[in-house]
Amino acid sequence: MAKLPAASELCRQLAELMRPHVTPATCLVGIHTGGVWVAEWLHRELELTQPLGTMNVSFYRDDYSQRGLQGGRKPSAIPFDVADAHIVIVDDVLYTGRTIRAALNELFDYGRPARVELAVLADRGGRELPIAATYCPQALSLAPTQSLNLEKAEDGSLEFTVVEK
Repeated sequence: MAKLPAASELCRQLAELMRPHVTPATCLVGIHTGGVWVAEWLHRELELTQPLGTMNVSFYRDDYSQRGLQGGRKPSAIPFDVADAHIVIVDDVLYTGRTIRAALNELFDYGRPARVELAVLADRGGRELPIAATYCPQALSLAPTQSLNLEKAEDGSLEFTVVEK
């Protein structure tokens, strides 16, 4: 596999892709855990005025009966009115599309947004559902036996690692 992209550079590229399409009233919702880290960075960089939302999609996953709750997960918090809002769901890596499907299901439990877009740092292909990112600075290929993980260092910096399953 080629050298992994620098997560900090991908965050900057993602912000530049999004900048012409967001307003201060655009709402970001990060998916725990990596998506929340990216959403926090984007929220500051894009100077959005709506509070940041976070989402734990564990209960909405179609494989919940096999996976259960992942340890240390925080509850969802959507501190703005979803109805008629422009919402960007933020995650670190887009793979099968099942996490995003779960996020959409949960989001619509809060109301009917005017528009929903998806922003991710990396798209690794392998889609099982017809879901695509609106904003994505990096596409890459990994073997099905590998996982692309975003990690946060103590200093707050983000870094990708590849883990064998």
